Order: sequence, then structure tokens, then C-alpha cells
Amino acid sequence: MDVARLVSEVTGLEAGEVVERTGGQLSTVYEVRTNDDPLIVKVYAPEWAWKQAKEVHVYGMLEQQLDGSIPRVVHVGDSVTILTKLDGVPLSELEPPDWRATYAQLGELLQRIHRIEQPAYGYLTDQILDPLPDNEQYMGRQFAKKLAEFEQLGGDLKLHAKIGAHIEERKHLFAHNEAAVLCHNDFHEGNVLVDPGTWRVTGFIDVENAIAADPLVDLAKTIQYSAHDHAEKLAGLSDGYGAVPADRIDLYRLYHSLELWDWFQSIGETTYLESIARDMEQLVAD
Repeated sequence: MDVARLVSEVTGLEAGEVVERTGGQLSTVYEVRTNDDPLIVKVYAPEWAWKQAKEVHVYGMLEQQLDGSIPRVVHVGDSVTILTKLDGVPLSELEPPDWRATYAQLGELLQRIHRIEQPAYGYLTDQILDPLPDNEQYMGRQFAKKLAEFEQLGGDLKLHAKIGAHIEERKHLFAHNEAAVLCHNDFHEGNVLVDPGTWRVTGFIDVENAIAADPLVDLAKTIQYSAHDHAEKLAGLSDGYGAVPADRIDLYRLYHSLELWDWFQSIGETTYLESIARDMEQLVAD
């Protein structure tokens, strides 16, 4: 595919240098320099057409609350999406002078995402797949699925039993959430962009994991992946997002750890399995 020619044809801009970017696991990603601002071109294999449709759908919903903080969809074609390029550097590559102030901005962004209501609970494409009407049913299904995978993948059976018992005792807490919202479901430092000159969070990318769920599922993933052992980050999230019930957050942190253990084991990445298992042991300890 002649990416530069495609950009010129659909945008009317003069396309110049084309640079293949890293990070596209489900698509080939290019940055195209133009006589205006640069653009991002994502080329999907035919079997991932549903992922392309999902990305366009989710960015469309996000535009209601976050115009300017997300890429804008410029063009959608057969297996090709063209997006604007957000300014900024991934937070994972930076060391802000004030983590609390930076994470307060992350908390504010999450709050804005979570204002977008959803009609049911479930995995998002351009619709909600296998929707469920309440959070208790949804999280019951999710934990059952991930625990089954954990067992099939050779996870420790004693830990499996502890997690099952822990969830059974606390599953009533899921009912405290009464409405599903849009959740980014991968809101960690690698997907958040920052201006290193001003330390302003410029926005975020990568909506391929988005779900309709309890907003605390989203917040818990940010905590578990990027902030659970960092007091200033946690304080900043609370500043920006507001106070939340720790008991439900901890249940979702457990879910994300279980999901991550299953994923790493399934692809043969064993480096982090022991530390994730230790995290789960701590989270189920009475």
C-alpha cells in the first residue's frame, strides 16, 4: 500500500515522509508527515476489521467529552483508518517533577471518560457483545472465565481456591455499582501522553481494550498497573478523580492481576508470573 498517496488522496494534503511506528500489534501503524500536522495511518489485516470498527466507534463516543485529548478520526476506509496525531511523549518514558500533580490530571481524564453512559455491561466492539444487565452478573462471569483459564494454564490450585472463596464472600459488593459507563480499560502510563515542557497531560491513545463496566474497574487497572505502590500517584488520582471505596477497588485489582497472569502464561512470558501471583496472594489475604 502506498500510504503517502492514500493520505494525499483522502485529505488533500501534501504527504511527505512516512515512518513506520512501533506498538501496532493488531495493525501496521505509520506516521505520515504532511504540509499540515502529521497523521497516523493504521492498516488492519482483514481478520481484525472488527477492531478497526471498535476503534472508530469508541473514539466517536469519547469525542463528546474529550475533544482535543484523543486522536480525531479523519478517514475510515477498507482496512485503513487515518487519525490525527496527538502531541506529547508517553508518560512511561518520563519522570515528572510532581507525580501527584500529573496523576491528578489522569484522574480528571478518567472522570470525563466515565461520564459516557452505556446501556449494559460487556465487551465493546461497535456494540456491546453478550450484554448483561447488572455488574454482579458481569463480574461473576468475568471472574469465572479468568479463574477457569488460570486453572487450565497450570496456575496454583491453592491460590485458585483462595481467589474463588474471596470473590464468593464479596460478590455482593459488585451490586454497589448500578450503571455501566465507558471504560478505557488500559489507562496506564504507556498510553498517556504528556508535554515534557509544561508537564501538561495532552491526552491518551489506544482504546482497543474498551469495555462497558463499573468505572472503578478502569480506575483499579490504572492503580494496579502504574500506581499501587506509589503514594504520590495514588494521592494524585484521588485529587483528580475523587474518593472511591477501597473494597471494590481491591476486588478489581485482583481481577486485573488474574487477567494479566493468564495473558502472560498464555504467551509463554514467565518473567512476571511469580510477582503477579504474590500480588494476588496479598489481595486475598484476610
